[in-house]
Amino acid sequence: MRDYILLYVNGLEQRISAAQAFQPASDYLRLDLGHCGTKVVCAEGDCGACSVMVGRLAAAGDHAELQHVPINSCIQYLYQLDCTHLITVEGLKVDGQLNPVQQSMVDSNGAQCGYCTPGFVVAMCGLANDLQSEQNQEKCEGKPCHPSEKQVKDSLTGNLCRCTGYEAIINAGMAVDLGRFKTFSELYPDKEMVANFKAHAQNELMLKAGGRTAYNPTSVQSACKFLSEQEKVVIVSGGTDVSVNMNKRDLAPANVMSTAALPGLTELKVIESNDRNERKILSVGAKVTLRQLEHSMKDLVPEFHNILWVYGSPQIRHAGTLAGNIANGSPIADSTPFLFLMEAEIEVTGCSGTRKIPMAEFYKGYKQLSLHKDELITRILLPLPQANELVKLYKISRRQHLDISAFTAAIRITLKGNIIEKAFVVFGGVGPVVMRCPEVEAALTGKAHELATYEAAGKIAKETIAPITDVRGSRDFRLTLAENIMTKFYYETASSERELACR
Repeated sequence: MRDYILLYVNGLEQRISAAQAFQPASDYLRLDLGHCGTKVVCAEGDCGACSVMVGRLAAAGDHAELQHVPINSCIQYLYQLDCTHLITVEGLKVDGQLNPVQQSMVDSNGAQCGYCTPGFVVAMCGLANDLQSEQNQEKCEGKPCHPSEKQVKDSLTGNLCRCTGYEAIINAGMAVDLGRFKTFSELYPDKEMVANFKAHAQNELMLKAGGRTAYNPTSVQSACKFLSEQEKVVIVSGGTDVSVNMNKRDLAPANVMSTAALPGLTELKVIESNDRNERKILSVGAKVTLRQLEHSMKDLVPEFHNILWVYGSPQIRHAGTLAGNIANGSPIADSTPFLFLMEAEIEVTGCSGTRKIPMAEFYKGYKQLSLHKDELITRILLPLPQANELVKLYKISRRQHLDISAFTAAIRITLKGNIIEKAFVVFGGVGPVVMRCPEVEAALTGKAHELATYEAAGKIAKETIAPITDVRGSRDFRLTLAENIMTKFYYETASSERELACR
């Protein structure tokens, strides 16, 4: 059992005591190490000024290496970052000189007040690192390779510039010659770090300071035992919501358990069925990040991919997990309507073993879960849509990225000819939990797939739900959305219905 965190910062080993462990990484970098290039503005993961690269072991065995991704250091606490490598903006220089991304920001006048600049640089270096590796495989035929405008914009959705200098910043990203960019593995050879992480990862981590305990178990059994023995344990995976409450609402749990060191929870694979009529099922381990899930969904379920693409920012999605989004229990969570729609099952594990809970039975009330004291989520079993189904997912928010939903909807229709054979309708943001709407489903089933059917179903939806008014939308606004979303679904699927009929 270890009582210190092993961390590398810009290639240098750090051993962090328990007294230091209960602080955000951004505070440690700025106040303890003096790396003040990492800025803190919002302290809730919205602005990206605190962005750093975090490297974790990407594979087991003899071929393990560090995979670096951008994260918000203001909402990553140190106890989550044991056995990782952080690269700050100061650590991006090459032989004491600006790297191509940094130099391009200078040449393109990408910095105005400069406060947000380090975060933009880190995010763009993350993009360049990924693309440079890909371009190396293609070899670019000896020609300069540059990121596209879309690639730059997508990578920067988690970074805000209050001086509105976006045009110059995007131009700077597009001007980077990827062939000249030195990858993180070249900048920081990781053989020593990998060996050190492997050796330390075998020992559980227990940190105690000021009446607080942070525990990083190395087995699911140890995690369940800790949950059963301690009171009011907060489980932290990505921490993208819990850490905001720590920063902004003075949440200071006495017992925190991180899932970072738990093995066997990173599986992401499609389970094939021997029966052609049976659905394929996607098995999603509890530690699979939303970013990993987003990539897998691009071809599997484009509708869900689009929802994940507008979920927070790359920095958020590289940290957050599907299991964490489920466990948070919010009625306006972006992922849960699709899980309800596809009748997913949540696998949970406790001291007495493993069981599966249907998604429809997982929530007992607002943020109340059907979990026993010693249980944690270990896997999600997500049935995938079939070719004869029309599936649409909707998120209504004030802005596209980095915003909390005011209303969500998920609709799945099975057609037989032009007749609706089966209907599933799910709404979020209209009650204390995400809810299926059997009255609306009944109004659709057996009816023709035509505008009048969906207009009538929309009226029933409006009569069925009882939303409240809050800062994100009024009751009347949500009632109107519930009615109109049914019509929107029809217009968006009318052509798809004709394609299905021709098969």
